[in-house]
Amino acid sequence: MIGKTLGHYEISAPLGRGGMGEVYVADDLNLNRKVALKFLPDAFTGDPERMARFEREASIHLRCPERF
Repeated sequence: MIGKTLGHYEISAPLGRGGMGEVYVADDLNLNRKVALKFLPDAFTGDPERMARFEREASIHLRCPERF
């Protein structure tokens, strides 16, 4: 994943891995800032409960942004 560009995000480094997927540091090429991108396993995308958990987590992070 390192060095790949997805949309306007360029993935630069791994940040972590856990039960919900893998997280990478990426550069937002449009806004010139660092962001975290989380990638879920394919099996999770078809599971409404796991997707709801992911959406709740994303909502919390938007309200309490961390710097890295």
